[in-house]
Amino acid sequence: MCKQEEGRRLICVTQRSACPDDFLTRMEQIISQKPARIILREKDLSPEEYKALARKLLPICEKYGVPLQCNGPIPGFTVPGCGAQLSFQNRDLSVPGEFGVSVHALEEAAALRESNAAYLIAGHVFPTDCKKGVPARGVEFLKKVCQNACQPVYAIGGITPERVPGVLEAGAAGYCVMSALMKAPDPVRLIQEFYSQEDDIHEL
Repeated sequence: MCKQEEGRRLICVTQRSACPDDFLTRMEQIISQKPARIILREKDLSPEEYKALARKLLPICEKYGVPLQCNGPIPGFTVPGCGAQLSFQNRDLSVPGEFGVSVHALEEAAALRESNAAYLIAGHVFPTDCKKGVPARGVEFLKKVCQNACQPVYAIGGITPERVPGVLEAGAAGYCVMSALMKAPDPVRLIQEFYSQEDDIHEL
């Protein structure tokens, strides 16, 4: 069974193109709720543009004590003070600080048992517009990944507040949310809906 982490279970993955308002203002609202991490996923930016955006976001993360992970335009690209989010194919890249690895198969999770990765992200678990036409892998897949991993595992793909209990009961350390937080009229309220589901699980 995968290891657990203390604190909140939510990881926010960014998608600034989906924001109906100012990206940094929205991000401060999200970060103020102290999610487990922020993953800056803006692959359309050039390295210099990405670096500039990360440098604007990092002080906000530091203000609230929330780690910032880079998932930039170049594999393994990082900014001082940030960690990295790597694909399984790039898992052996040397990066400074904490890093996580994305997995899409049980064999990948098993292959990372001796890795120094701080956490894994497994998906996609539920149907999502980000992966249109690609079948979701389901909660049973997530459960098996957690059983094969040594690191905390976070689910990604189609996560809604109502799905959080099933994700955590499968053994996941937490879950990732991207589009919903970027588009929500009130991201703080949505985060509190996610957190209330976490708290309900703790009370069982």
